[in-house]
Amino acid sequence: MRLKLDENLSRHLKPILVGLGHEVMTAAEENLLSQPDTAVAWAAKAESRLLFTLDVEFGDLRKYAPGTHPGIVLFRPRTFGPLAVNEFIRAFTAVTDLRDFVGCVVVVEPSRVRIRRPLSSQGESRK
Repeated sequence: MRLKLDENLSRHLKPILVGLGHEVMTAAEENLLSQPDTAVAWAAKAESRLLFTLDVEFGDLRKYAPGTHPGIVLFRPRTFGPLAVNEFIRAFTAVTDLRDFVGCVVVVEPSRVRIRRPLSSQGESRK
């Protein structure tokens, strides 16, 4: 899967995800640091990349409606230390088929996954 890591995720996450078979670019590699969220979202869309982020702004369905982008995965771990976040994302990604999230806004919490699909698909799903 083609992924983009938002600037709020550690650069050390990239090799972990590459090791799981994904093609990964970071916001830093594309000179998107300190750019508005809309610029990061546009870059992900232009490259057809699923965006991984910790930024709750990307969970705003009015700004990032399902079906208008390649997909957004918002991670909400219990703790936000870089090692804990990396492990949270690694563990989730290792057992999840990310193709199911194309065009969706997904919120991943420790005890549940909320999925908002495009209107042409079914509504919210829970795991």
